[in-house]
Amino acid sequence: MKLSRTAVAVVLLVAAAGFGFGQTVELVGAGATFPAPLYTKLFDQYAKEFGVKVNYQAIGSGGGIAQLKGKTVDFGASDAFMSDADLAAAPAAILHIPIVAGAVVATYNLPGSPELKFAPDVLADIFLGKITRWNDARIAAANPSVTLPKTAITVVHRSDGSGTTAVFTDYLGKVSEEWKSRVGSGTSVAWPAGVGGKGNAGVAGLVKQLPGSIGYVELIYALQNAMPFASIRNKAGAFMKPTLASTMAACKVEIPADTRVSLTDTDAPDGYPIATFTWVLLYKEQGYDGRQAAKADAVVKMLWWMVHDGQKYAEPLSYAALAPNVVAKAEALLRSMTFGGAPLMK
Repeated sequence: MKLSRTAVAVVLLVAAAGFGFGQTVELVGAGATFPAPLYTKLFDQYAKEFGVKVNYQAIGSGGGIAQLKGKTVDFGASDAFMSDADLAAAPAAILHIPIVAGAVVATYNLPGSPELKFAPDVLADIFLGKITRWNDARIAAANPSVTLPKTAITVVHRSDGSGTTAVFTDYLGKVSEEWKSRVGSGTSVAWPAGVGGKGNAGVAGLVKQLPGSIGYVELIYALQNAMPFASIRNKAGAFMKPTLASTMAACKVEIPADTRVSLTDTDAPDGYPIATFTWVLLYKEQGYDGRQAAKADAVVKMLWWMVHDGQKYAEPLSYAALAPNVVAKAEALLRSMTFGGAPLMK
């Protein structure tokens, strides 16, 4: 799929004076809606500091990966890491650069916006379409102080290829054998129930419009829309709210060199169980298809800024900044990037 000129593509215009390229460089990228509010802030700040204009097209993780593999963008963005099979089928080696971590929350539309709690099996059975009314005894068991209506439950899910979906279904597959066998996980699944919305914003919008509905979005979308979200019982038996602290606790796992790691269903007793990193994806060898060295240099400099100075903008938007050990992994990946076989970073 080609990006139109009128689409909100990632366009990076680098002044010769700023980076010493002697020419204007234009980069194109697309992908995840999960980090889009943060990317808007980061790219705005980047423009202020360096005179560089950056616009981001949030089309969903699936679209970002597809366009990167098709080489119609300079980089993609995803909250779902590519599988070994997908990486093997790609035209060349692809790197995953972690940017921040975030929480996927269950948000709902009920009178009074009560703060609900969900056991993992209950959440799975709601999205399986097995629990159909809000006053179901299994929901009530974890919420004895809430007067639950008899209202029918309307499930809202993503209609596009989505990293947020991959994270949410990965979690449901870990806590429900029926979900794992019937539905599975991935950026797109055959949903047993409900209606679809495009992007995190689309799901949030539908939940806000439909009384009795429930959906899943990145935390900032619920906060920006003043929507309630549930506490989820973790492995340790604690009902955890999705906060910066509980998201960061879920990140305290061994990080592999390629940074592809699932954070869902954490063992951390103080961890929120539906968390994820979000990544920028790009080719390790940047000298492909007649690509200009200036483009490669521009993107690696921007990413270096994002995983360092850019981290201070994460917390105000309820994303978790990268821990030092994760930053170190990102640095190693950026230093491994090449152009014509020569390292990009000196």
